Amino acid sequence: MPLLFSYGTLRDPAVQQANFGRPLTGHPDAVPGYRLGVLTITDAEVVALSGTAEHPVATPSPNPTDSIAGVVFEITDAELEAADGYEVADYKRVLLPLASGAEAWVYVAA
Repeated sequence: MPLLFSYGTLRDPAVQQANFGRPLTGHPDAVPGYRLGVLTITDAEVVALSGTAEHPVATPSPNPTDSIAGVVFEITDAELEAADGYEVADYKRVLLPLASGAEAWVYVAA
């Protein structure tokens, strides 16, 4: 099963229910070497679901000690595709190492 790391709106139970049809269970982890910025979302459907136009976005950091805290979810391949459908084109999904040593899919700045 794929692992999905979330630092933003995919942690919201309402967003999970709308995208995956169920609440997700996860555990804390972090993505080293990245930092958070802010992305203004213009997709009305995503804004309505998340409740905000301002979403966090992960970008590589020149400081190797930077990291982003978040939650890792074990999901199905179909749920990973559903997450792709939720994220706007300003994000891309990449496989990154986590602080725990696991690898997870993470949506970062496109």
